Amino acid sequence: MSMQIENLSYVYGEGTAFEKKALDNVNLELPDGQFIGVIGHTGSGKSTLIQHLNGLLRATHGKIYYNGEDIYREGYDMRGLRSKVGLVFQYPEHQLFEVDVFTDVCFGPKNQGLPKEEVEARALEALHQAGLKEKHYRKSPFELSGGQKRRAAIAGILAMHPEVLVLDEPTAGLDPKGRDEILEQIARLHRERNITVLLVSHSMEDVAKYVDRILVMDDGKIMFDDVPKRVFHHYQELEKIGLAAPQVTYVVKALEAKGWKIDTDATTVEEARSAVLRALGR
Repeated sequence: MSMQIENLSYVYGEGTAFEKKALDNVNLELPDGQFIGVIGHTGSGKSTLIQHLNGLLRATHGKIYYNGEDIYREGYDMRGLRSKVGLVFQYPEHQLFEVDVFTDVCFGPKNQGLPKEEVEARALEALHQAGLKEKHYRKSPFELSGGQKRRAAIAGILAMHPEVLVLDEPTAGLDPKGRDEILEQIARLHRERNITVLLVSHSMEDVAKYVDRILVMDDGKIMFDDVPKRVFHHYQELEKIGLAAPQVTYVVKALEAKGWKIDTDATTVEEARSAVLRALGR
């Protein structure tokens, strides 16, 4: 088990007039190798939760264990944790600061104290895995498009060989083609490296298609924690907190209401197509 979270609470501005509880007694187990989606409306606690996973925020109350070790114990190697639990922010320009992309991706493994040859080999491997074309390697990160910046930021984390990859809205602002390319790249990395992936997203279609498990956050708490099909069965409850199910869920439910004998578990376009064909006897 890579990570265990026990009774985690976090309060912004504790003791001030602006005090706000962002996380409220969260308990989670994040096993090795899972692909986990994290969804919730704005202010539900998603981003606050993931920033605790590599110690960017320290819990007001509660414990986090990484591979059985308490990350809050005195003397714990927090720098080492941040190499193992890599966080890609929603706005990748917050992580890109070197003169060119290749130098930027080298920064993490160089900071780990690795020899130059290994640093550069890791950077090249990570850039390839992130799907960034070689012609961009020597460009300033700020010359890149939004999708290319995200690939560069992901490569910078991959170069450190993380065991957990946390992505905060990695497709925000991208066109459909760019969004699909980034998500397919992440899914391929998950398969090939068998790393744990946490994907924070507002797209129900994306989480339904890619993840093994969904965490639904609401008001700083875990509302649902289950496989996508069972989570989206609660679509009416999700609507009450500003979320929804994938569009195809509503389509098959509407067909059922019209008297079709159809499987209403479909959460992806492919599943809905198969369900419709079966209902038509094809």
